[in-house]
Amino acid sequence: MKSAPPTLLDLFMSPALQIRSATPADVLPLLELIRGLADYEKMSDQVTATPAGLADALFGPRPVAEAILAEVGGEPVGFAIFFTNFSTFLARPGLYLEDLFVKPGHRGAGCGRALLRYLARLAVERGCGRFEWTVLDWNEPAIGFYRAQGADVLPEWRICRVTGAALERLAGEAGCVGSFRRPFGFRPRGRDAGTFLAVAGSSHRLRGMS
Repeated sequence: MKSAPPTLLDLFMSPALQIRSATPADVLPLLELIRGLADYEKMSDQVTATPAGLADALFGPRPVAEAILAEVGGEPVGFAIFFTNFSTFLARPGLYLEDLFVKPGHRGAGCGRALLRYLARLAVERGCGRFEWTVLDWNEPAIGFYRAQGADVLPEWRICRVTGAALERLAGEAGCVGSFRRPFGFRPRGRDAGTFLAVAGSSHRLRGMS
């Protein structure tokens, strides 16, 4: 007689599932998971990240983001990359989830929720006013999952992005009077056409997971 599959609580509390901060030794497994996310989102042609670039972004002299890994039996099966943003209305920092992904064979077992809970706790510990992220508008399973975790879907928001040649043109436009001073800490973030989500009291974004 087969035993019942482990519940979410069983798996989250089990030593088989570990959520931990990534280290420089995790760059290659992280890049593999990033490529898995891109394949899920049908964006593999857009991945230009290299091991050196990822290592510098996460662990270099001036890290611009952080990463955590979900491991089952020592195998990396999911990840999340996030960074600190800021709310001018709240005058408080926020935690922005850039990407969250769980390998297809490990979905539905609690890994995605465990990653979210870890980040939510981190947001509370850091005094963040929001925990937020975006989700692709066609990813109904993910949207339903996020709503079940308490996230509000904010369809009135749209992502604005300037990249490539358009960014170079904007940066090089003449006509401004006086010298240019970059606002301290200014770093707008976002992603492809998607839906913005926020969790009350904190906030975040997600895609290839359930």
